[in-house]
Amino acid sequence: MTQVSIRVHATTDGERVVASFLVGHGADPVRALGRLGWGSPRLVDAFLEDGGVLVLAYRVVPATPEAGVEGVVPTDADLVVEPGERARPYQRTAAYGVVTSKRGLLLTELSARTSAPGRWTLPGGGLDPGEEPVAALHREVWEESGQQIEGVRLLEAHTSHWIGRAPSGRLEDFHAVRIVYAAWCPAPTDPVVHDVGGSTESVRWVPFDEVERYPLGRSFAPHLRRWLEPPR
Repeated sequence: MTQVSIRVHATTDGERVVASFLVGHGADPVRALGRLGWGSPRLVDAFLEDGGVLVLAYRVVPATPEAGVEGVVPTDADLVVEPGERARPYQRTAAYGVVTSKRGLLLTELSARTSAPGRWTLPGGGLDPGEEPVAALHREVWEESGQQIEGVRLLEAHTSHWIGRAPSGRLEDFHAVRIVYAAWCPAPTDPVVHDVGGSTESVRWVPFDEVERYPLGRSFAPHLRRWLEPPR
């Protein structure tokens, strides 16, 4: 897992390039496009270009430019900063999957090595150096569950920015970039965590009518119902 440069590449439906820029630390691509006067962004591709820059390619339409500047960076609740301590900028770019099968939705439980042990989330994790997002998705799903997937379809990219402490205790100015895919598992088996001792404590297939019983992490909980809807 490594920090990478991220470039937004935006075109209209007519394939006219209307924006191309690097995303600054903590910035959100959708908000940045909105400030430039481009709305209804639809993520159509995510890939590494020469030099290892991650490209997020959007289709957009003209819109009224959004006003405003970046606000105050939120901090973890009850965060105590020691005198002279400064937050270290840190970016994590990761790929996650809404993986479904005839057995339900694949969910992983966060381990004590994370900041939210006991919470449930989607299988996935950080990109290795030079790794394409789709390749990272396949690798992470296997490491965290032992499942093979197909029919991968790009959904969205989400970002978060806050100041808090890593599980190690290090104070970080954290920028999370999450690329989310839908995928199908044609031959589901009893899930097994292969990456023992990592961020995943356990994994299971959850019947669709039981998903809401699981305490989902805040990164994906607001969006999961929409992602589980059949594509239009």
